[in-house]
Amino acid sequence: MEERKNSSPDLCDVFCIDEEKVKNLMGTVPHMGDLAELFKVLADETRVKIVYLLSKEELCVCDIAAILGMTISNVSHHLRVLRVAHLVKFRREGKQVYYSLDDDHVIQIIKEGFEHVNHTSQRR
Repeated sequence: MEERKNSSPDLCDVFCIDEEKVKNLMGTVPHMGDLAELFKVLADETRVKIVYLLSKEELCVCDIAAILGMTISNVSHHLRVLRVAHLVKFRREGKQVYYSLDDDHVIQIIKEGFEHVNHTSQRR
């Protein structure tokens, strides 16, 4: 155990490794690259708004742009990012293209996110 001078309240005052915990968990951390990419895509407020809207119902690009007060070009860009991440899908009906969430997992992610945000804001 090594004593350390530390002025930060969120760090240990001593450097001490719990060898058993380290041994038990060493090598158990899975590859998180894809999950990190998912969170990067959802780190944009506009994309979260689009996902929220699509959790309510299927919408065309024009509808989303009108609701968010954005250009169709800008919304299309965000939808493309969401589509590449397999969060949304589209279908063509005549001259219209409608977007919806790719699956129910996306709805769960947003619901859990809202619950966490509401929970932490109540603790403040």
